[in-house]
Amino acid sequence: MKSPMPKNDAAQSKRSEELLGAIIQGTVAVTGTQFFRSLVQHLAQGLHVRWVFVAECLPNLRAHSLAFWQDAEFGEDFEYALPGTPCMEVAKGRVCHVPDRLADVFPDDKAMLDMGTVSYLGVPLINSEKRIIGHLVVFDDNPMPADPLVLSVMETFAARAGAELERKQADEEMHRLRDELAVHKLAEMEREKQRISDQLQQAGEALSASEERFRDLFDEAPIAYVNEGLDSKFIRANKTAMKILGIKPEDVPTTYGKTFAPDTPEAQQRMRLAFESIGKGIDTSGVVLELRRKDNGKPLWIQWWSKPDPSGTYTRTMFVDITERVLMEQEKARLEAQNTYLQEEIRSEHNFGEIVGNSEALLNVLRQVDQVAPADSTALIIGETGTGKELVARAIHDRSGRKSRALVKVNCGAISAGLVESELFGHVKGAFTGALANRDGRFKVADGGSIFLDEVGELPLETQVKLLRVLQEQEFEPIGSSKTVKVDVRIIAATNRDLSTAVAEGKFRRDLYYRLNVFPIAVPPLRERTADVPLLVRFFLQKFAKKFGKTVKMVPDSTMQRLANYTWPGNIRELQNVIERAILLSPGDILQLASDFCPAPAAPGPAPRAVSANPIAPPPAGVPSPTIPTPLVPVGPIEEVERRHIEAVLSQTNWMIEGERGAAKILNLNPSTLRSRMQKLGIKRP
Repeated sequence: MKSPMPKNDAAQSKRSEELLGAIIQGTVAVTGTQFFRSLVQHLAQGLHVRWVFVAECLPNLRAHSLAFWQDAEFGEDFEYALPGTPCMEVAKGRVCHVPDRLADVFPDDKAMLDMGTVSYLGVPLINSEKRIIGHLVVFDDNPMPADPLVLSVMETFAARAGAELERKQADEEMHRLRDELAVHKLAEMEREKQRISDQLQQAGEALSASEERFRDLFDEAPIAYVNEGLDSKFIRANKTAMKILGIKPEDVPTTYGKTFAPDTPEAQQRMRLAFESIGKGIDTSGVVLELRRKDNGKPLWIQWWSKPDPSGTYTRTMFVDITERVLMEQEKARLEAQNTYLQEEIRSEHNFGEIVGNSEALLNVLRQVDQVAPADSTALIIGETGTGKELVARAIHDRSGRKSRALVKVNCGAISAGLVESELFGHVKGAFTGALANRDGRFKVADGGSIFLDEVGELPLETQVKLLRVLQEQEFEPIGSSKTVKVDVRIIAATNRDLSTAVAEGKFRRDLYYRLNVFPIAVPPLRERTADVPLLVRFFLQKFAKKFGKTVKMVPDSTMQRLANYTWPGNIRELQNVIERAILLSPGDILQLASDFCPAPAAPGPAPRAVSANPIAPPPAGVPSPTIPTPLVPVGPIEEVERRHIEAVLSQTNWMIEGERGAAKILNLNPSTLRSRMQKLGIKRP
């Protein structure tokens, strides 16, 4: 059996021991800021250098430190420009090593030279997309000759730091998405989840590669190994591993590792089977065991790697610490669970099928939606406030080829003139007072999807110029940046203003108006679709009764007459608020309007029948669009409603039952089922 360290080289043994201590202690089970601080501290102690820092790359060739160790204590974080420094070489993706006389190689790096630095070693941090996102640097006032062992330690630390930095960035982005809680973020979250999954895979591959290097570099000093003679089994470990696992020299002989495995039947069984596999000469690569640290009681995960001796006398096994990889997998699971929760939460808040009605005016709008949705053209939705322009925009997006990507909403009238460009196109750090970090604009977030510019007529003239360029060239520059950003975004705009009048008054650009007005869709006000009022009342009745836990189910004829006679200046939004308030005020199962609701008189007409909240068949008035859900309301007995509805559809199709244009297709029924219903209801062709 070979010795774990060359016995004739005490200095090399001590040095390797210190580096191993740095590896184990510098990558303990911590994340975020604590990880970076632990990393620089233990790396400085292991390499005996005065200064170590890890930094994140910023735009405009700048970087800022995530943790800085100097002279046995943590220093203040700092930000600096990369040109003229050795870090500039590292930012290009290269390892930069200056063993001595740093001033001769980088005379412009005054900050580092003023500290008395003579040697430098920097290694890049690379993310899962193979982009340089930061660097890990050690420097000293003494020379640092080239050493493959030191470089391997640096590269291993850099691989782990890169994965942690990318995880930190992804986590910060996830929190930002959760705060906004908007539908257009779902697609971004899916991409982020996939990116995290890819990152974990890359980190696992990088860790496997680093493990391979350690098996070669530290072949004589593994973290721990099993020496198995013909009649004995025992653990042998270096001092650092023994300290973590709580193994005393006199306790080295042990039975199946019971002294440090968790005291559970499953853990003890896995440990016993692992030792038995070694005893039988079976390769245990891939066997993962959970141990229990004795210094702080936290779990420590190890993976066993067997290397049988050619003579067959013993088996040499390394214990590789994979705690960080396990923690990253757990973090991935946490993010996936959070993402699932957000999807469910958003799905419960946004029902994109809430286009309710069957009036001819609304059906005409839905037909236009079906026409423009797959064409990827710019659409301009025109209508009064509260008519449901956003729902029409969502219907266009959901019927388009971009439905799997984000639909980003921007209320142009709700953003101050000074911030609207930043909101749309983003900004870089320092572009203006309060710009403390880079921020992507809504157009960047909507890349590959659609953007809904609500109240587009409220945009300032100077912003209209940049919007016109995005429409024409699909590119823009964030505020404070000279870098052009290319995007692929479909624009859906909406307004309650007469833009042609605004153009004549000089308040809206004529060229922008022509680019937006490619396919105009006029959404009718509620007073022009009074036939839909009973349908909307039922829809809101069901929605808010369920939301508030109320038992309101019926609408008296007199109440429905008052609602139908009202001119609804606030349109569907006003009707929704009236019904919501009425449900809160109603003590029983009959809807009672607020006492201050006084509708203006309208032309007399037949009073609608009472509306029930129970699910029943749709009414016969018109043929609902087969592509856009249109919840309907009963206006008579169920069988009569169904009979008239089927007759109306058959009449429209000239009594053709089967085929793409047949009644069965429109009614979403099997032809044999439709014939059976016709026979039961006594429906015959005239």
